Amino acid sequence: MIQFLARRLIRDADNVTDPAVRRGYGVLCGCVGIALNLLLFAGKLLAGFLSGSIAIMADAFNNLSDAGSSVVTLLGFKLAAQKPDVEHPFGHGRLEYISGLVVSMVILLMGVELGKSSVEKILHPEAVVFSPLVVVILVVSIAVKLYMSYYNRAVGKRIDSSAMAATAADSLSDSLATAAVLLSTLVGHFWNISVDGWCGAVVALFILWAGFNAAKETMGPLLGQPPAPEFVQQIHDLVMSHPEIIGIHDLIVHDYGPGRRILSLHAEVPADGDILALHDVVDSAEKELNTQLGCLATIHMDPVVNDDGVTAETRARVAALAGIIDPGITIHDFRMVPGPTHTNLIFDAVVPYGCPLTDREVASRIQTAVRALDGNYFAVVEVEKSYI
Repeated sequence: MIQFLARRLIRDADNVTDPAVRRGYGVLCGCVGIALNLLLFAGKLLAGFLSGSIAIMADAFNNLSDAGSSVVTLLGFKLAAQKPDVEHPFGHGRLEYISGLVVSMVILLMGVELGKSSVEKILHPEAVVFSPLVVVILVVSIAVKLYMSYYNRAVGKRIDSSAMAATAADSLSDSLATAAVLLSTLVGHFWNISVDGWCGAVVALFILWAGFNAAKETMGPLLGQPPAPEFVQQIHDLVMSHPEIIGIHDLIVHDYGPGRRILSLHAEVPADGDILALHDVVDSAEKELNTQLGCLATIHMDPVVNDDGVTAETRARVAALAGIIDPGITIHDFRMVPGPTHTNLIFDAVVPYGCPLTDREVASRIQTAVRALDGNYFAVVEVEKSYI
């Protein structure tokens, strides 16, 4: 149904990298979610009155709160699509992440409340009036919630939205909560055993787990998680497709919301090349990153000597020494500066965050290893962290 509506209501619906198309999907899913949750609220409220079940009544008001969560998601997409302004020159895209975090908090709150009510029912079990109509309403509710989880997850993957993923987790949690209510109703009727509280407790734990994972996924972009390895590889392949560029390093990606990435990197170019021609190559790479990956890119040119056999051989030896200290350490911007008493080997060492050594210890070990090489070498090392 969502794809059917999307193709008729969203212009160029397949172009999911377009912010307007992403907003269209978010608004559409939000409106459908509000409508379905209000219908479920009305149906479960009726079932609660007919059966006298507090659990079903609570489930009904949970759907009403889900309608509120859909409103939050809808507002998140609308606000995130606002154009940049003086106070927010990078746009408002992170509001989508914040809306996803709000939905995650709602899931966690639901888990806590369901857990409290489940413990109360375990301590004070209550009989529930059985009705075929109630069973039908609950079965339909489970089916609708599973469908909502499916389309929110599918659309979330399609447009790369953590807010939609959080909404999908919320819908799945709701379907399990309703399934627990249905199971307890059937068991209580046919076997006269009160398991309502125990079923609710198990579902509450699952909901808390789902809420925690949803919050974790939305907190990552807000706190500044590294880019996905696949995205880094795309950047590398695109830039290195230009034969004039020898290598890249110091890649930093800033995420200001889905489809709003800003990146910077250093491109190594031959030191003896035509500076104007090389600058034109770098400009072309920046434009390609923008048009093909939707990134605003700034590339700094680093001239390197690539036709000096001694420099290349020494660099390879130093890189091997750094790899012995920690396999994740890489070097770049390597140059040799001869002097009257010794030769300085000047370079940057990129250290992964998992390295147990401090930056000072890394620099000291590299300097000690370099001094042991043939030749009177002294290492001038600038230690950096990797941001990818």
